[in-house]
Parts: sequence; C-alpha cells; structure tokens
Amino acid sequence: MTDTIFALATPPGRGAIAIVRVSGPDTDAALAALGAGGLKPRLASLRALTRNGQPIDQALVLRFPAPNSYTGEDCAELHLHGGRAVVEAASQALVAFGLRPADPGEFTRRAFENGRMDLAQAEAVADLIDAETTAQAAQALGQLDGALSLTYAGFRRDLLRALALVEAEIDFPDEEIPDNLARTAGPVLDQLIVDLKAALADARRGERVREGYRIVLIGETNAGKSSLFNALVAREAAIVTPIAGTTRDVVDADLIIGGYAVTLSDTAGLRESGDAVEAEGVRRARARAEAAELRLWVRAPEDPPGIAADYVRPGDLLVRAKADIGEVEPAEGMESLVVSTATGEGLAELHDWIAARLARDLSGADFPAVTRERHRRRLAEALTDVEAGRRALDPAPELAGDDLRRAADALGRVTGAIGVEDILGEVFSTFCIGK
Repeated sequence: MTDTIFALATPPGRGAIAIVRVSGPDTDAALAALGAGGLKPRLASLRALTRNGQPIDQALVLRFPAPNSYTGEDCAELHLHGGRAVVEAASQALVAFGLRPADPGEFTRRAFENGRMDLAQAEAVADLIDAETTAQAAQALGQLDGALSLTYAGFRRDLLRALALVEAEIDFPDEEIPDNLARTAGPVLDQLIVDLKAALADARRGERVREGYRIVLIGETNAGKSSLFNALVAREAAIVTPIAGTTRDVVDADLIIGGYAVTLSDTAGLRESGDAVEAEGVRRARARAEAAELRLWVRAPEDPPGIAADYVRPGDLLVRAKADIGEVEPAEGMESLVVSTATGEGLAELHDWIAARLARDLSGADFPAVTRERHRRRLAEALTDVEAGRRALDPAPELAGDDLRRAADALGRVTGAIGVEDILGEVFSTFCIGK
C-alpha cells in the first residue's frame, strides 16, 4: 500500500497562513485523529485540531476524495495560522499518526503515476512554480493545459498509423489486402518528417523562454561596455574605470525585458594582449559571444576604424556609444543605435529595440515550444528513425517497421507513455517539497 505523505505547501517561516498538504490512503484517518473527521468533499470547514486532547490550532480544513484530487488519491489541506510552532505541532502530530514527510516532487509524481497528468504536464508544474516572467508563466500554463502533449500524441498517432500499414502487409501476406499497402504510408511519413523538422527548428525558442535569452556586450577596450551594462541592469554591477582592460572576466546579470527573462553579459575588451589573465578574459568573451542569441557590438568614437567583420553575424546590433563626446560611424550591413550612458540618450530606444527582438525571436510560432533538452533529444531521435524508415519503405518494408517503432518509442518517452522509469528521478528531483 502507498504511504500517506504530507508537506508544507507554502514557504517556511512566519506568515499569515501555512498550508499543509496530505495525500494517501490514510488521509481520512489522519483527519479524524486530528479532530477533523466527517468533512464534506471540497468544502472548507473550520475545525479545532488537537493531538491527544492538546490543542494545535483553529484551522480551515479541506478534503478531496480520490480520484478527484491533485494526486488522484485521498487528499486534504490544513490551512493553519502561519507560525512556526503551529506548523511544527501539526507536523509532529501527522508523523505520530503514521504519515511521513513527502520527498521533493512526490505529490506531482503521484499525480503522474495515477494518470492525472502526463510527464510533460508534470514538468510544466515545476516550470510554473519557477516562472519569474509573464512569458515563462504563459508557456508553462500552455504546456500544463496539454498543448505540447497533444502535439506529440498527434505525431505518435501518425507514426502508429503508418506502422499499421507496414505491418499489415508483412504479417498478412495471404489475406485480401491492397497490393503495396506499406507504400501508402509514404505520404504520412513525408508530412511527419516536415512536422518534426519544424518542431526541431523551433526547439531553442521554448528553452530560451524558460532558461533566459542570452545577450552579450562585446567590443574594444574602453568602448563603454561596462557603463552600458550598468545602465541596462540599473545598478553598479560592473566596475567602470578609465583604465583599458578593467573588465577581465565575464560579468552576468539577470533581468526582465518586455516580459522575457534575459541574461546580460559584460565581457573583456577585444584586443591582443601579452597579459595571460587578460588574454584568458578575451578568450572567454569570444566564447560567450559565440553562444549568445544576440550580440551588441559597443563602439566608441576613439576606437580604431572598422569592426571584426569576420566575427559579426546577421542580427548583431552596433551600439554607437559615448555619443556625448563624438560620433561613431555606422557599419555597412549592420543595424545601429546611438547611445550615451552619460546623458541617457538612446537608452530607451535600445531597451525598446531589445524588447522587440525578444518578441520576434521568442513568440509567434505555431508549434507549442519545446521547453527542455530532454524533449529536443527525443524529437531528434524520432526524426532520424522516421527518415530511416521512409528510406527503407520501398525496398524493405520489414526494416521500415523497426525504424518506425523506435521513433514511436522516442516520442512516447516525452510524455511518459512508455519507458518512463529511467527518467522519473531526473524529472522530479528538481521539484520543491509540497509539489
């Protein structure tokens, strides 16, 4: 029999209300032992909670009978006064009644195991709890509602339909079935390949919404990168001096622009240096810029002419800095903005430009965004197997069947339809206690 578990579902510490969640077969017995038996389902009731006749608290108690609860088991919530002593007394009483504290993510894991949600939806619960921006919350809510799961289920349904056509020809060669039945799976697989490629092409969008969009400031020494960095993050996060090469390591700051999470990085100035420390800083600057979604090339009026044309890529923005002391010439083929951190000129325009770029890169696609590396790997596996199956369809349909089965398995692992045991620990270990 499954253990009955409990956990504090609100932040620990002093507060107006503390909610303790309970789930498992002994939920009703625990409520009765606390003096809160006979509750009507889903109706908040005021009860005097006690242990061995000693008062614990006057609390609102709710009962959620199985299967109509979050976990699919008998559940309850104790809405206590939020003092530490009250929560501790209630917890000790529950342990004395035979309940145990829940592990991280155990409530949601039980919801998954009892069919209340699939694995992709369970991951969305964690994302929603961690959401710090409106975009992150919206993406998590869409995944929790099943948008991603429905899409994967559609892919898998098409795969199984094609597989059925292939296997019908192989398994029943003597029956009255149409000739070359397996070949009729070709158009289904062709469309599926297109859909999977589109999903993979869009995969980074969801990960960037969830993890943060990476923007890197890059340019010559003393170009004004650190001053611009401080202006954008609205605090003195980076050291600013007139000495060339002050910034030697990558300095990161997290902020929100246009409702999206952004990781902004200030980097060492690009120049040749015999100083081993500064040379390492330049190497790190180039590596960070290479991995960024957006690079802002910061140039000052005193910088040498030209820009690292071999290193610039489409979509980079030229920030013509220090506009209060001189003018920076625009670079051919690069969009640019004029900025002065001393006077504030152009900062609002730069902020708006970045917000528009984020909206362009991170919103508007039809496919529900892939939010995790795990999803992307499975999509790539499925695409490889579907393409192999399509190639084998005409000369050797029996080999195509093996490829299509592997592809269906890969897609099923995203939602937990199959082969889930090896990834449950990975998924639920990141959850907070009480979820």
